[in-house]
Amino acid sequence: MQSNQQDIVCWKCGSPFGDLPLPLSRFAECKACHAPLHVCRQCEFYDTGVANSCREPIADKVKDKTRANFCAYLRPRPNAFVAADGTAGAVARSDLEALFGMAPGESPQSPSSADAAREALEKLFKK
Repeated sequence: MQSNQQDIVCWKCGSPFGDLPLPLSRFAECKACHAPLHVCRQCEFYDTGVANSCREPIADKVKDKTRANFCAYLRPRPNAFVAADGTAGAVARSDLEALFGMAPGESPQSPSSADAAREALEKLFKK
């Protein structure tokens, strides 16, 4: 069942469709970010967990899921927009800093560590 047009938002920026006519034209684009809207990422059949990332069994394979295509099965879905989640990156960075014994936010090439390394090297070679 197709959602109410007021609930449908751009897959790339999350802006509402507004008064765009459905079904979407191959040339339809978001009024806010100008992303193409007749794309697999906008479709209710888009699912990365299945073959070709599409749950429509007879749809043609589309290589680039973010470019406009000619698929006749496209049905815009309201939850196509997924905001970028920065928490995974922050957790990975803190784990990496802990692994190398750095304080949170400390750069691996901070001037103090570079100076200490040079002093140790000069001491080693008794310069």
